[in-house]
Amino acid sequence: MLRKFISQNTFFCALIIVLGFTASCKKAGNTPDSNINGESNLLQTPTSDRSLLTKDSIFLYAKQTYFWNVGMPNYDTFNPRQYSSNNAIIAAIKALPSTGGKDKYSFIDDGSVASQLSGVGGDYGFSANFDATDLLRVKYVYPGSPADLKGLKRGYQLVKVNGGGTSRSSSTDIANLNASIFGDNPSISLTFVKPGGGTQDIVINRASYNINPVLFTNTYTIGAKKVGYIVFNSFTTNAAAALDAAFSKFTTDGVTELVVDLRYNGGGSVATSELFTNLIAPPAQNGKVMYTTYWTQTMQDNQATILQNQKFYAKGNDGVTRMYSYFDYSYKPTAAAGNQEIFAKRGALNGLTRVYFLVTSGTASASELLINNLKPVVDVKLIGKTTYGKPVGFFSIRIDKNDLYIPQFQTKNQLNQGDYFMGMAVDKDVADDLTKDFGDPSEKMLAQALYYSANNNFSALAKDNVISSTSGVGRQQIDAANEKLDHEFKGMVETRKLRFK
Repeated sequence: MLRKFISQNTFFCALIIVLGFTASCKKAGNTPDSNINGESNLLQTPTSDRSLLTKDSIFLYAKQTYFWNVGMPNYDTFNPRQYSSNNAIIAAIKALPSTGGKDKYSFIDDGSVASQLSGVGGDYGFSANFDATDLLRVKYVYPGSPADLKGLKRGYQLVKVNGGGTSRSSSTDIANLNASIFGDNPSISLTFVKPGGGTQDIVINRASYNINPVLFTNTYTIGAKKVGYIVFNSFTTNAAAALDAAFSKFTTDGVTELVVDLRYNGGGSVATSELFTNLIAPPAQNGKVMYTTYWTQTMQDNQATILQNQKFYAKGNDGVTRMYSYFDYSYKPTAAAGNQEIFAKRGALNGLTRVYFLVTSGTASASELLINNLKPVVDVKLIGKTTYGKPVGFFSIRIDKNDLYIPQFQTKNQLNQGDYFMGMAVDKDVADDLTKDFGDPSEKMLAQALYYSANNNFSALAKDNVISSTSGVGRQQIDAANEKLDHEFKGMVETRKLRFK
């Protein structure tokens, strides 16, 4: 599953020069260089300590490429070597006044799950949340994953995980669930309640599998209408074939309204989000602006010279393959620079009159990009909970053995809308219904979409957010517990091939 952390951007080649210099270096003869990349280094001494050089590099890359780099302190004032870890440095950068408190996105990882963005999983293939009655249930299972092969299904109640309990109120149980489901153990033992009653024990072994982000599709007949439904769980770069197949079936079925279930989709590839947009958008939009990418002003102004250290091989404008760096790309917000995308209809599904998006606080980034792209061009309804709020994205920066992800760009649609840092508000507030499988017409989010299709308004009768009177807890407590179990990757990774200057 597409979980933190996604690693090296797939369209950049693997040859990366490790950054082992910048502010920590001195000129020949040990003469202090007081202005490398505009940063003095008077407080620091030369070092070959890789951990210290990595700390230096995190700050210096942020200084030139971070979306909120205006107003950042200089190197000496920030002093990255004072921090105990790389994560501590990133936390300090996120807390800078220049961010306005908006950065909940930056992170660093060791590149261990780089394959996941390209559609290869290496875990158990499932995730879990607490439902409205405080029971732990499976929230999704990837087709063909180890969990799927063992028969695990969405909605199954888990009563034991690796021998431990599943109480929301137990910190011990929460810690065990995190370590067991989202850790790196080679296997996991589960006890779940069977649909017909009784319990069953299974052991799932971690394995590599191909991620199919399309978890479910169906077409419903609502009066004279045909309404398509697709559950899309992550914007992997291998999703094109599955999406094309789903929309081909919708075309055959005569679908005129569409329900897109993104409730657990934290994002991924920008290119896949663009592809998905073109499958939905009306042909009348062809040639018109879909969205514009606004990179950090320093990058737009050709001043992010530190990007010269990020090397890769690529074909140039003359067709000759040679070594380039990220600095050789144009970051201006224009079509000529490749940073203004144009609608280009994909597939034969025409005439969609409305799209319903099923969303939660886990719906982020590339998912929000898809929604924002379509809002100006089709009737869009959001059902569920306010989305995560991530209108910014990044590509990975390789530093020694680490991949640094810090926001470097923001996207805005053809109406220049894109400041949803607090998330996208919904048209109908509905809690996630974990007791029903995907596609069940009585599942609360889907039920509201189908009701609206039939009646042109939402149902006011459904008890969509009621917590069971026997649970003794409130919605906020359950949501807080589920947040502790939220390890889904939330990001918008630039996977398009940018254009050279």
